[in-house]
Amino acid sequence: MPQFDPTFYSTQLFWLFVTFVLLYVLMSTWAMPKIGAVLEERQRKIDDNLDKASELKAEAEAAIALYEKALSQSRAQAQETLRQSAEALVKRSEERQRQLAERLAQEIKAGEARILAAKTEALGHVREVAADVAASIAQKLTGVTLDQGKAATAVLSAIEERR
Repeated sequence: MPQFDPTFYSTQLFWLFVTFVLLYVLMSTWAMPKIGAVLEERQRKIDDNLDKASELKAEAEAAIALYEKALSQSRAQAQETLRQSAEALVKRSEERQRQLAERLAQEIKAGEARILAAKTEALGHVREVAADVAASIAQKLTGVTLDQGKAATAVLSAIEERR
């Protein structure tokens, strides 16, 4: 094998050196700048994306803050609406209770008046019955028929004496 023959070492080293220098020059002048440009572009895109991400994060935080503010305002407004509704219901309930109390008081007065009228009527009938009973008793005891007017007068005087 000629590669292992020591007489060819010097030419092999020469061509190795020439090839290495050519590859080095080609790589440093043509390939490395392109690779460097690609790496720089990639780094620039990464930095831009990080900047955009931080801007979007700031916008999201601002939107969250606005959302929370709107939510707290909505809750406060809902609480106020509930309070007002409760107050209106309490007022309406109090008004209905007052009206009911007035109506019941009127019905009680009317009932008392009916009771008084019934009592008066019943007492009037009791007086008539008492006069009839007194006349009947007097007739049975004495055998004399009493006048209904005189019997009623006697019952009224007896009732007045008891009061």
